[in-house]
Amino acid sequence: MKYKGFDLTGRSCIVTGAGTGIGKAIAVGLAQAGAEVAINGRRPEPLEQTKAEVEAQGVRCLVVAGDISDLGFHGPAVKRVIKAFGKIDVLVNNAAVLYKGPIEETTPEIWDSTIDINLKGNFFFTLAVGKEMIKAKQGRIINILSNCSFVAEHGIGAYCISKGGLLMTTRCLATEWGPYGIQVNAIGPAFVRTPMNNPVLADPSFVEWSTNRIPLHRMGQPEEMVGAAIYLASDAASFTNGTVIMCDGGFTAC
Repeated sequence: MKYKGFDLTGRSCIVTGAGTGIGKAIAVGLAQAGAEVAINGRRPEPLEQTKAEVEAQGVRCLVVAGDISDLGFHGPAVKRVIKAFGKIDVLVNNAAVLYKGPIEETTPEIWDSTIDINLKGNFFFTLAVGKEMIKAKQGRIINILSNCSFVAEHGIGAYCISKGGLLMTTRCLATEWGPYGIQVNAIGPAFVRTPMNNPVLADPSFVEWSTNRIPLHRMGQPEEMVGAAIYLASDAASFTNGTVIMCDGGFTAC
């Protein structure tokens, strides 16, 4: 008899920031495991490409375009997903922005944009989804963190601060919502080749340093985050709560 713990057939998921990079890879991966997927992002065009790849797996896909930093977007977005799928089993908080530069050059605009999306937007969108999960007495929330949730990286200070806050958000929600049957966990990538990381990947010295710093001596690919996401969304993770799976090539082990 085959092990079926990773089967997501019948699960309904939301993935934010699903137009490109890690979010797109996870959305398609969840679909490959059998889940129907609602995808969010700010730009409709990339979302349509993701939708096509999700639907190619034989499952339904709902595009919910919008900016999670807009708190007024959250409630209507959740209602759309509930109307389409009837429930929300899994939320993957992946949407994020990154600005590169010396920390002393952080402007209020850079700070607000980073915090409003990476931390505040993710937090309040989670609350909107979480209210439905509390009613259902079950749910899985997966936050996409970073090695920068644990290690300060030069030149991306606001990003590191926001991802550190999302780490504590994961732990607080896991503690408070566990009694409702909701499990909150996270994935910690490091230096994955995505469009968001183009500003740092354009710096040859950074690329050389980072690949040497990672014990596997290479950067990650978005698809290498998918297995952890499927695990955390599945019955295989039925007793996993408040933890972070580091998919960082060993960066934080050093």
